[in-house]
Amino acid sequence: MSQDLASQIAKALAEYSTEVEEEVDKIAEETSEEAVQELKTTSPKSPRAKGGKYAKSWKKTKMGKGNFVVHNTNYRLPHLLEFGHLKRNGGRVSGIVHIKPAEDHAIENFEKKLKELGR
Repeated sequence: MSQDLASQIAKALAEYSTEVEEEVDKIAEETSEEAVQELKTTSPKSPRAKGGKYAKSWKKTKMGKGNFVVHNTNYRLPHLLEFGHLKRNGGRVSGIVHIKPAEDHAIENFEKKLKELGR
């Protein structure tokens, strides 16, 4: 009799674990999509070249269960724009901070949604 009860409890816990895993995956996907949209709106746009190409190139990629990476398809440019770089003939171009605020906002939203899930 206790063996039957133990197997039922184990089965219920496994089902609950699967449900929670799926919810966390869903929250992670929503949060990463929100981060992509925020970066598309807050990214700097070039006034010379009709702008928007860099901003439009933000994407999210699923790396595993509940694991998404937000990235720009032009992989070298985000670092240069965020932190600045040296000019060809000397001097320095200052950075335009736009990734860090989006990252902080995404982390805050993810944590908030996880806390709501636990209630």
